[in-house]
Amino acid sequence: MTHTIPSLISIFFILFILYLTFSSRPPAALRLAYLSNTFPNTTSSTPICDYSSGNWVWDPNIPLRSYSESCVFLDPGFQCRNNGRNDTRYLNWRWQPSHCDLPRFNAREMLERNRNKRIVFVGDSIGRNQWESLLCMLASGVENQSSIYELRGLPISKHTGAFFVMRFDDFNLTVEYYRTPYLVLIQPPPPDADTQVRKVIHVDKLQWQSKHWVNADVLIFHVGRWWGSTKITRKGHFFQEGETINMTMDVKEGFRRSLQTWKQWAVSNLNQEKTLAFFSSYSPSHFRQASSCHQNIEPETNLTAFEHEPWHNQVITETIEGMKMVKLLNITYLSNLRKDGHPSSHREPAFRTEYIEDCSHWCLPGVPDTWNELLYAYILSKDHKTS
Repeated sequence: MTHTIPSLISIFFILFILYLTFSSRPPAALRLAYLSNTFPNTTSSTPICDYSSGNWVWDPNIPLRSYSESCVFLDPGFQCRNNGRNDTRYLNWRWQPSHCDLPRFNAREMLERNRNKRIVFVGDSIGRNQWESLLCMLASGVENQSSIYELRGLPISKHTGAFFVMRFDDFNLTVEYYRTPYLVLIQPPPPDADTQVRKVIHVDKLQWQSKHWVNADVLIFHVGRWWGSTKITRKGHFFQEGETINMTMDVKEGFRRSLQTWKQWAVSNLNQEKTLAFFSSYSPSHFRQASSCHQNIEPETNLTAFEHEPWHNQVITETIEGMKMVKLLNITYLSNLRKDGHPSSHREPAFRTEYIEDCSHWCLPGVPDTWNELLYAYILSKDHKTS
């Protein structure tokens, strides 16, 4: 009996230490499914590095960002400072991978490596967020700003055009964006459809714009934001396969079948010797308290506050598994930490109301710049350059 109490105390102490260790980490489901690529590492003794795993580090001495809100390619809805945001701390957080350093973005290097090429973004407005970020990051490496223009003369606005083709004339480079939130075709229903059907999403037919995605040199897909059960149901959208409208197919199954249609297109049309293709993981929103996020002015530090892994990521990773020509651009975990990075109440003035905040998109400059730094790191690791 003399050794019983000390033994129990020792066991309790060990369990307590284990609790502290694991409670500071994301939930197991969260860690497991935040899948990512590994990249060759040039700054550490380890052979590979996962740039998507790390922390946001406060850095008051961080060099001035390569662009500001004065960049002419920014949509007004992403210009948070111009729309009244007074704090600037969200600009001073730097992403630090756990076991290596993220290469600093070099606009001139990126431009030279993509001379005579096409960089194409496809998907929803989150992809547009990243597209505009890259436009401004690249523009910082161009002396003659008038040599950058939209081929059809369209202004950069989410209210005009289904696609944009920005040309960097001095480099014979185009950076393009094609708006297609579902990837697959969405149309009005046939005349004999049920009255509650306002639109049909053809899970077996890819968007007509897909003919423009072929032969891209760098291709980035962003979808997921529109694939929510509430949004699709509220809009009266139902899924159609062949000639049949399925009134009971749930959103997750619709997403899975749509990505299988995309996968068939990718396998048939993408040349892995030419195209570096990426599928972005889900970009999290931060609607928390009364559908708002304006109270968030610092990154999340309580990892146990994270929700479970978005189901979209499971479908995306299952779809691209085994596809040598497509890599996962893992942005979910690092973005989930940045609850302070959204426009919130500092939206485009024409769409600003007291009750609706934007906690889905991201301020620019901001978090999507880091997504492009990940993209840049991968391009460097693959030695992607003008042939």
